[in-house]
Amino acid sequence: MIDPVHPLPLLALAVGFLGLVAALAFHRMVQPASPGGARIQEFAAEIGHGAMTFLRGQYTWLAVLAAVIAGLITLLLPWEPWTPAAYLFGVVVTAVASHAGVRIATGANGRTAEAARVGGAQAGLRIAFRAAASVGFAVSGCGLLVVAIAFIVLSQLWGAEAWPHALVAVCLGASTTSLFARVGGGIFTKAADVGADLVGKVEEGLPEDDPRNPAVIADHVGDNVGAVAAVGTDLLESYIGSLVAPVALAAIVFASRSYLIPAMMLPLGVGIAGIVSALAATSLVRFRGDNFVAALRRGSLVATVIAAPATFGVVWWLMAGIDGVANPVGLWLAVVVGLTIGLAVGQITAWFTSDNYRAVKEVARQSQTGAATVIISGMAEGIRSAAYSVLAVATGVLLAFVAGDWALGSGGGIYGVTLAAIGLLSTLGMTVALSAYAPIADNAAGIVEMAGIHDEAHHATDILDAVGNATGAVARGFTIVSAAVTTLAVLAAFTRVVGLNSIDLTSPVTAVGLILGTIVPFLFTSLTLNAVGRAASRMIDEVRRQFREIPGLRAGAETAPPDYGACVQIATAGSLREMVLPGTLAVAAPLVIGFIDVEALAGFLAGSMICGFLLATFMVNAGGAWDSAKRLIEAGAFGGRGSQAHEAVVVGDGVGDSFKDTSGPALNVLVKLMTIVALVFSPAFVG
Repeated sequence: MIDPVHPLPLLALAVGFLGLVAALAFHRMVQPASPGGARIQEFAAEIGHGAMTFLRGQYTWLAVLAAVIAGLITLLLPWEPWTPAAYLFGVVVTAVASHAGVRIATGANGRTAEAARVGGAQAGLRIAFRAAASVGFAVSGCGLLVVAIAFIVLSQLWGAEAWPHALVAVCLGASTTSLFARVGGGIFTKAADVGADLVGKVEEGLPEDDPRNPAVIADHVGDNVGAVAAVGTDLLESYIGSLVAPVALAAIVFASRSYLIPAMMLPLGVGIAGIVSALAATSLVRFRGDNFVAALRRGSLVATVIAAPATFGVVWWLMAGIDGVANPVGLWLAVVVGLTIGLAVGQITAWFTSDNYRAVKEVARQSQTGAATVIISGMAEGIRSAAYSVLAVATGVLLAFVAGDWALGSGGGIYGVTLAAIGLLSTLGMTVALSAYAPIADNAAGIVEMAGIHDEAHHATDILDAVGNATGAVARGFTIVSAAVTTLAVLAAFTRVVGLNSIDLTSPVTAVGLILGTIVPFLFTSLTLNAVGRAASRMIDEVRRQFREIPGLRAGAETAPPDYGACVQIATAGSLREMVLPGTLAVAAPLVIGFIDVEALAGFLAGSMICGFLLATFMVNAGGAWDSAKRLIEAGAFGGRGSQAHEAVVVGDGVGDSFKDTSGPALNVLVKLMTIVALVFSPAFVG
């Protein structure tokens, strides 16, 4: 049992609460800003209402699935009330964090648009970044607070052997919510996007974000549910998993060693250092000149630089001078490796998705010979980016293993890998802020267009949108790598729980499991891509119906307004209905295989992790390259808008949208959720 008077869990509780206070403080900096005129407020309210409509539908379905999984936990695991309670706690808190993030983001859209109209790009950027920082610290503070509360409560209720397993159930609850947000939100945003573009822009010849387009509000709602709710819950779930995995692993591997309790507390200490560092870095972000992307990336770098020495202090406090800890510096080095992986992958993603680098320029150049060469070039760059990302992660995992082994000896290597996962996610507040900024800026640009405000305001919001495109692409790459490293940490804990010291690839049972594991990411991707197609078809039919049946709609939205709500309802219903089968696959597959053979399940999880990581990186970065190539040409390269090159990159971007915003990111949740399901239900498999 953990010492109830030890200060570190209580300090984690306080710092988690500090994160929420910081989120509130940033939110209050945004609220006094002018919400704009009547037209700006009207469209901002429509977007906010649409987002809440989606979330209400999502939470209805979520409640059903959560009840089913809680029932399975009660039926299949040895009876005790705390594991299902911990699971439901994870579901509820993650859903609340998602809801709060979307409310903050949608509340800032109109204010960002008005600030850009009055004060230019810098003024709009300040509002958007403060709102995004509010989302970031709401997510990171909530994550540390959840784990600290569960850590304190469960460790005082049970003996040392039982309570870490219930702590893992909290992570499963977060994964369940993340599955709905990622898959449902991804299908929603692409269904709305395709409907708005194909009918509004192509068939009707309307400009981007024209208020006469019935799907334009649904398109902006999709930005929020796909990039705020989805990315926020994805990273929150990874963060909780990275904190929980080393606790569960330490409880098994270090059960008889003198440093068991410090090893279980160290993840909380790293989380404390990360939130404080991210908060300090966020307060130091300054927007001078016109290179806004560099200012935001400097914020990430500063957070990492501050986190490194802060983490050293935590490691030395907890682990120095304890029998069996030969070199506590090794544990710190493992965390630093994780911090470094985050920076490296962010740069790799930028190389392949930013129009400042050769890869995107090459994709844009290929547009001169048609859509086919654009697609071929984008796929090639996506595949190459996956190779670079894998090299970065593999190097990091090896270094973290060596550092952990140097520190603790037997069992320390894999513990070092779990610490690297925490290091990767420790500055979560800044990472989520970079992701949440993108939809706020995009919505602000859309509101300016819909409200008919042009000239300087339009130019300013276009700059904000371009910055958001760059930060959003980096955040997508980060979520994939964090998912891979977190999954590896959870998989290590699973193998120890079921008594596997290694995964024997020469065993036919394990080999079959490995092969089946490689199939699942492809099957899941097929399901989500087809789901986008079906949901988009329903959206297209509705947009065409409105143009056909609403008299005067083409003439002007002021005299004959479209029914924005109908498109939001169609996207909501379609996305939630279409996610049932992919969600069922993610939960059922590890359960079925686990009850057949745990060695096959270990191979299955390893195969799905590796294949899912590669496929997700390829899809997200290829999609980002196509998107940036389109923006580069729309800025005037290779003939600009309306040219043959522009038509070619629009086709490429149409393919890439579902890659980068639905199927690719959803694979993160798939591999994490299946591994966490396996860990939670592992007592039933071996029993």
